[in-house]
Amino acid sequence: MVSGGVAIIFLLVAVVLIVLATSKWNMNPFFVLISVAFLFGLAVRLPLLDIVNTIKGGFGGTLGSIGIVILCGTIIGFIMEKTGAALSITQAILKVVGNNRAPLAMSIAGYIVSVPVFCDSGFVILTPLNKALSAKTGTSMGVMAVALATGLHATHALVPPTPGPIAAAGNLGADLGKVIFLGAIVSIFSMLAGYIWALKIGSKYDIKADVEEDYDSLIKKYGHLPTAFHSSLPLLIPIILILLKSLAAFPTKPFGDGGFATFISFIGDPVTALVIGVIVSLTLVKKSVEKTAVSEWMSEGLKNAALIIAITGAGGAFGAVLKASPMANFIGETMSGWKLGILLPFIISVSLKTAQGSGTVALITTSAILAPLLGTFGLDPALTVLAIGSGAMVVSHANDSYFWVVSQFSGIETPIAYKIYTTATGVQGITAFIIVFILSLFI
Repeated sequence: MVSGGVAIIFLLVAVVLIVLATSKWNMNPFFVLISVAFLFGLAVRLPLLDIVNTIKGGFGGTLGSIGIVILCGTIIGFIMEKTGAALSITQAILKVVGNNRAPLAMSIAGYIVSVPVFCDSGFVILTPLNKALSAKTGTSMGVMAVALATGLHATHALVPPTPGPIAAAGNLGADLGKVIFLGAIVSIFSMLAGYIWALKIGSKYDIKADVEEDYDSLIKKYGHLPTAFHSSLPLLIPIILILLKSLAAFPTKPFGDGGFATFISFIGDPVTALVIGVIVSLTLVKKSVEKTAVSEWMSEGLKNAALIIAITGAGGAFGAVLKASPMANFIGETMSGWKLGILLPFIISVSLKTAQGSGTVALITTSAILAPLLGTFGLDPALTVLAIGSGAMVVSHANDSYFWVVSQFSGIETPIAYKIYTTATGVQGITAFIIVFILSLFI
């Protein structure tokens, strides 16, 4: 086996290969991560059979812990889209903040909807309403688009059960309840930073919405919608259950040591909680389409989850090979005195996100790299997930599919999108990291 210093050089080469293959050569991230895992294992001269077994173990181990959670979260999001639950939540927010604060309403709606839904899908779902409100209130589409996009972006990068953060939490062994609780706090500041940026910078450009339907017609088209409270239950119930499990694990044993505490741990396990969430989401479905929901909608949700499941498993495989190499000990010995602390995961994640475009890939890859180093650097696993998530927001530009979703669906010219949206994601990520850093001083 090679020395630790040589292993670091091979790791840098591996990261460059991942960036080039996924961004410049447009290769599938799953195949890239698996291939690089094999190449890295060969380069550091791990025994041949150990390479194969490590990759299989890393892939299976990662999916064994979070695969079902990702699948269930995707199904919940798809059902919320099909039943109009996301629109119902947005309407309720509008009633509270008022039409004169439509950008804030869309930002908050994005913040909520993106917990189970990919931000790309959430933006597409809410864009017709966003355009209708832009036309109705006379607000520039630049403001409305950035407000919605950054609201979605905040929880997408920081709050499980969104796939990226939950995969990172799995790689790092972080308590999911703690990640959800702290992530919700950090993402609020990130969302508000994006919203304020939208108002200040987006308003400089008078972009008219290309409206196909006005607001009233759009609402009528959906017909009877579930109530906002009912619509939010598939999100709230799993999150509450997961938080209760984390509470049950406190040293003070608030639920005791008996059967009730065991029951809380059972229903609060992320797998159980998300399965319950799927069951609750089915109560949103109208009786006339129940058969379609349990067959076609669920199948479509599973298809949508397939790629992220594959990427997550491949990231786990890559991380397992890194752990088996001499890299971890070498980094611990040479970098322990650098005092980078929580800044290290942020820097690595920013580099990967900016270079290759995908925040999810940045979250998974960075967490795989750092997993063997948490103890060495004394990093809290939950805060490390959030530091990586903060970096995974910086910055969204031409190599990020979400950049094109935001600009094209909103009718914003590319140069303007760089000025008002790309900059907003930079502000979001830095704001989120500042909050994470402050939290790290007390946790």
